[in-house]
Amino acid sequence: MIVLLLGSNLGDREACLNAACGMLEDALKVALRRTEVMETEAMGFEGPAFLNMAVAFDAPEGLTPIRLLNLCQRVEVALGRPRHNAVYDKDGRRVYASRTIDIDILKYDDVVRSTKRLTLPHPQIYSRPFAAALLKEIESN
Repeated sequence: MIVLLLGSNLGDREACLNAACGMLEDALKVALRRTEVMETEAMGFEGPAFLNMAVAFDAPEGLTPIRLLNLCQRVEVALGRPRHNAVYDKDGRRVYASRTIDIDILKYDDVVRSTKRLTLPHPQIYSRPFAAALLKEIESN
């Protein structure tokens, strides 16, 4: 089972989540199983509250973690999120900002990997209480 975390804190947040789900379903040719939508405060920066949800699906044939990452990034760009390199402060902490859509790969089956582009499972699942709660919800259904 693959689990993605979607979040939006700019524009019509719910419409962005629904549009991202539709684009993913169309591209992957799968039906996504969805959690309830949860509103959370921005973490790590000052900004509007996020709407977050998790979605799950079984990997279609030929889908690799990197292909999925590339697809998620294409969906983000299509929904108005500019592509950028991660920014870090002088102490090495990642600097976050508001965004129309954010799609993180929380889990990809039982794959464990750490590369410059992708770490699986997502390293911040359990440091973000909402992510852990949404993961638990989707795994229990």
